[in-house]
Amino acid sequence: MANPFQTLVITQRGAGVAQITMSRPQVFNAFDEVMIGELEAAFTQLSQDDAVRVIVLAGEGKHFSAGADLQWMQRASEASVEWNTADARRFAGMLHRIATCSKPTVARVQGAALGGGVGLTCACDMAVVADNASFSVSEAKFGILPAVIGPYVVNAVGKRNARYLALTTTRIDAATALTMGMVQRVTTLEALDAEVDRVVAELVAGGPQAQIEIKQLMDQLSVAPVSEQVRELTASTIARVRGTDEAREGFAAFLGKRPAQWIPQ
Repeated sequence: MANPFQTLVITQRGAGVAQITMSRPQVFNAFDEVMIGELEAAFTQLSQDDAVRVIVLAGEGKHFSAGADLQWMQRASEASVEWNTADARRFAGMLHRIATCSKPTVARVQGAALGGGVGLTCACDMAVVADNASFSVSEAKFGILPAVIGPYVVNAVGKRNARYLALTTTRIDAATALTMGMVQRVTTLEALDAEVDRVVAELVAGGPQAQIEIKQLMDQLSVAPVSEQVRELTASTIARVRGTDEAREGFAAFLGKRPAQWIPQ
């Protein structure tokens, strides 16, 4: 079957696991209008595929993503406000599609992740990165700001770290990104795929409906005092989920010392 995308390659990484690989290595996987549209389409397609449990986002070549294609940005600088508004909304829609994907999402990062590449990393649920990875919220160098990616960066590293990264445009290494909470695991470049596969194995062991519930609940929570409304939300959610078929299967599998039925064979 022919690949329907110009800038992406979709492969089956393992049972229940799909990988979306950005495939513009000649420009370090910088994205333009075409890739933005294709990323949204690919995540939409895989989110609706019941055979897919986990989605891995990767970049071909030495670098994960250099962020926005500079030729695209130059075109934007010369276009009307109306064109720029529609264009920015498409970018925002793509990141929202990744962040709200019903399946767990893992960013597999090597080399540089710059500007929008940081946004892609932060929009995924988690990031597994090589120790040669580096990250820079670099927009201010070009006289613009990280507006669309800003909420995802703030959610990943907190407001103070996000402000520091955006104002200084400093490039941080993988260890610093781990300390900030931008990424969750760091390994060598040679062991990167093995580490991604370990994370994926942990993800497919969880109940798929439970993971949907987790993502939806986490989206409604923030770092704040636990109010009566939040306590009621969490209590009513677990009360409802405890009575599902998936929960009954999960407890039965654990007590029966067997794999749950949802784990891909």
